[in-house]
Amino acid sequence: MLEKIMSPSDLAHLSQAELNELASEIRAFLIEKVSRTGGHLGPNLGVVELTIAMHRVFNSPSDVMLFDTGHQSYVHKILTGRASAFDQLRQKGGISGYPSRSESEHDVIENSHASGALSWAHGIATAFKIQKIKDRKVVALVGDGSLTGGMAWEALNNIAASKELPLVIIVNDNERSYSPTVGGIATYLSTLRTTSGYEKFLDWGKSVLERTPVVGQPIYETLHGVKKGIKDIVAPQGMFEDLGLKYIGPVDGHNIAAIEDSLRLAKAFGEPVLVHVLTEKGRGHAPALRDEAEKFHAVGIVDSETGEPLSQSAPSWTSIFSQELVAIGGEREDLVAITAAMLGPTGLDRFAAKFPERTFDVGIAEQHAAAAAAGMAYAGLHPVVAVYSTFLNRAFDQLLLDVALHKAGVTFVLDRAGITGDDGPSHNGIWDLALAGIVPTLRIAAPRDGERLRELLREAVTVDDRPTLLRFPKGAVNADIPAFERRDGIDVLYRGESADILFVSVGALAQIAVEAAAQAYREGVGVTVIDPRWVKPLPQSLVTMAGRYKSVVVLEDGIEHGGIASTISELFREHDLAIPVHSIGVPLEFFEHAKRAQILSEIGITVQSITRSLVGWSSTSSAAGIIEEATQLPQDGNANRSQPR
Repeated sequence: MLEKIMSPSDLAHLSQAELNELASEIRAFLIEKVSRTGGHLGPNLGVVELTIAMHRVFNSPSDVMLFDTGHQSYVHKILTGRASAFDQLRQKGGISGYPSRSESEHDVIENSHASGALSWAHGIATAFKIQKIKDRKVVALVGDGSLTGGMAWEALNNIAASKELPLVIIVNDNERSYSPTVGGIATYLSTLRTTSGYEKFLDWGKSVLERTPVVGQPIYETLHGVKKGIKDIVAPQGMFEDLGLKYIGPVDGHNIAAIEDSLRLAKAFGEPVLVHVLTEKGRGHAPALRDEAEKFHAVGIVDSETGEPLSQSAPSWTSIFSQELVAIGGEREDLVAITAAMLGPTGLDRFAAKFPERTFDVGIAEQHAAAAAAGMAYAGLHPVVAVYSTFLNRAFDQLLLDVALHKAGVTFVLDRAGITGDDGPSHNGIWDLALAGIVPTLRIAAPRDGERLRELLREAVTVDDRPTLLRFPKGAVNADIPAFERRDGIDVLYRGESADILFVSVGALAQIAVEAAAQAYREGVGVTVIDPRWVKPLPQSLVTMAGRYKSVVVLEDGIEHGGIASTISELFREHDLAIPVHSIGVPLEFFEHAKRAQILSEIGITVQSITRSLVGWSSTSSAAGIIEEATQLPQDGNANRSQPR
């Protein structure tokens, strides 16, 4: 069946039996292909029937399909003619793991961050209404944890107040994002899943309410028990119809006919409608349905039968952070950990296992995580907020005005900083240094290896009168690079015999810097490599140290514009130090998906490329020095001087 599907129109005349066969083939196809390339396996196994039904009821691309958390778009890609490209999923030159406009007219939102699709949907549907376009619908697939994000509820508030919008919202309710979805909204959706009537509620309610999480139960009881009464607790449409949205569901998300019936009703209504669909994340793949299902949200290269990795991974930055945080947590009872629906991916699962009462998963809600951390710090705790670098972008306002303005003792730990690669432009963590660099009171550390990560984490959590931030990249950690000298907090990693270039290495790129310096030395260029460890604020001693060299080179895996090189240039200007500062960093652009090493090579962050630059800049500095010396007036005032050629 799968070989016959070149476009959504090929679905139109299939029987229910054929559609079910197609769903089975798609699952087998996904397990085979994603196990070879890596990617988001669990979410897509859960939306096979749902996506088939969407494409049978709606006419893409005339009807606009929007995928919140775009990692659940693989089935959509298959049904829109891209199945043959899955051998190169997330590979350089291959198809993206998220919707991509360059791939297909069926794709709209390329940004893969959660909770934004409803705002897009409101905007597009409003534009259709203003332009009196009546034959196009907007369909937004949300869920997989995204309804815990505040932006989704801002959008719902506006959608509910907008009449006659051609908009259908599909909530993919699979109980999970990365980890099981938490909070009051998740509790409410759980209620809709398990309640079918008042009599059943009487038996069900006592046991379930006693187990409802502390945060969810008061909201649940107050909002629905007191305000509306027990009778309305069991009305599935309660919360959404209170907002003014028509509600259909819950619907079995693995029954294509049932989903189609619900979507056709929603399509014909003429106003915003919410369709609540129940799905099973990882459906059809036994390893993805086990207790450790969280790891099947996204997988590396694995055995398609067992789901086990095909190669042993070296110790990762995440694992070292995880181990050290648990150790510190055993020493300090005031230390708490916060994450946004990524307990395992950020390494906080170990801390949660040891200190569950001091671990808080707030769901996909980075803004809340940062502001809540400020409150915890005010009340005497030291929160460690662990998120991916790219997701801190969403909480910049809270970092700036809730945490830094109040000098809150909060430590942010940014995993996946720098180029990440496979997941494309929205997941590269290349903006954190530039963004965080303009935040007053914030201190920023960039460890170069595992030992420095442990050391700097311990230093960070001792700071209670201002926020701190640590950043490290994705993947395996480098071998430790010991310093042979620490001078005023600056580690000296390599010293050339002549004072040609002072090479400032930021974070995990230190090994590349040391190897490039050694190669440059063999070509006659003296390079001293230093690691500031704390890159904000920069040590003032850097000015004195730099004054002994002809030029300074800065290597960083953040954007060049506004990064550490820019900060060093400003520092030198403040001290009237006239010395060239050269930057080796990430250009100010978006990068398509590829392996991290491939992207670094393309932008010149390799030993060979950097060595050539060091030698070239040394020659330029030497030539400039000769010219300057040749054009100096003699001390006795003699006006005769050589003219440079």
